[in-house]
Amino acid sequence: MKKFLTSLLSSEGKVSTKRLISLLAFVMMCIGFIANLFWDFTIEEHIYRAMEWIVEIGMGTIVAERFGKNPTTTPPPENTDTPEN
Repeated sequence: MKKFLTSLLSSEGKVSTKRLISLLAFVMMCIGFIANLFWDFTIEEHIYRAMEWIVEIGMGTIVAERFGKNPTTTPPPENTDTPEN
């Protein structure tokens, strides 16, 4: 389980703070939603909306980061078989 969480939160071998903050905000939103649903605990709307924005922007930047990366290409091999003029 620890290996799964580490791979979920890591980006290129390092823990990504964007992913960690987005995941924590999502978990807090879920807790607030469940508390409101079952225990009649009221969460202020502006607090819930703020957490929603944090999750949306965090996940959006993570996805944009994935699509925005340039693929690493290796340079073509030099042709050493041709004679020089």
